[in-house]
Amino acid sequence: MPIEFIQRLTSAQRSSKANIQLGAYMAFVAGAVNAGGFLAIARYTSHMSGIISAIGDDLALNDFISVLGGISLLLSFLFGAATTAIIINWGHRRKIHSEFALPLLVEAILLLIFGLVGANLNLYLPLTVPAIALLLCFVMGLQNAIVTKVSRAEIRTTHMTGVITDIGIELGKLIYWNKSKEANASGYVRANREKLKTHSFIFAMFLIGGIIGAVSFKKVGYVSVVPLSLSLILIAGLQIYRDIASIIKSRTA
Repeated sequence: MPIEFIQRLTSAQRSSKANIQLGAYMAFVAGAVNAGGFLAIARYTSHMSGIISAIGDDLALNDFISVLGGISLLLSFLFGAATTAIIINWGHRRKIHSEFALPLLVEAILLLIFGLVGANLNLYLPLTVPAIALLLCFVMGLQNAIVTKVSRAEIRTTHMTGVITDIGIELGKLIYWNKSKEANASGYVRANREKLKTHSFIFAMFLIGGIIGAVSFKKVGYVSVVPLSLSLILIAGLQIYRDIASIIKSRTA
């Protein structure tokens, strides 16, 4: 059932299958936002490696304004992740259905704001470009922490370095030549095929999201983010509705 499937994506009772499904869709979202965001402000915002390296470069070049800008983006991503941790831990202690859905709703609302008002932000680029970058870094930090908490740090969705590394490791195991199981009783190399499939799936969804995000932003601009936002509102909204219904039921009982 579609409703039951969507509810399972953000359910407090997790399964490996639900983690992979949520992680794959969130990787799609991250790829789309990252690619579309680059076309909007000429900067990738879903991963911090380049930003941290740029801080070092700018510091070496005595470009302290750019250093402050890079630190601001780093802190924005950091605060996004911290916000997710606060919301999820708050929800977990209260044993609500929407402990994972609430930060997802925050991400959806921020993306909706970005999609609806972004086109009007071109009026004063020196001010709005940094604001957009800070917003998108916060959103990506928020999202990465959601899937990290949900999957117990097994899945990342906003950057592919670790994902591609894991794919390479498992491919290396897969093609490794074992002479025999008996001769290699203590060192037989066996690939984790499920892990390989999972990370390949996550990578493929990020890539597809990046392609669709770039093409759609090029054609329709900022509003291309709105369908992503609405889909996240739907995914998050079902669990939040369950909590609201429970509160109403307890007060009328």
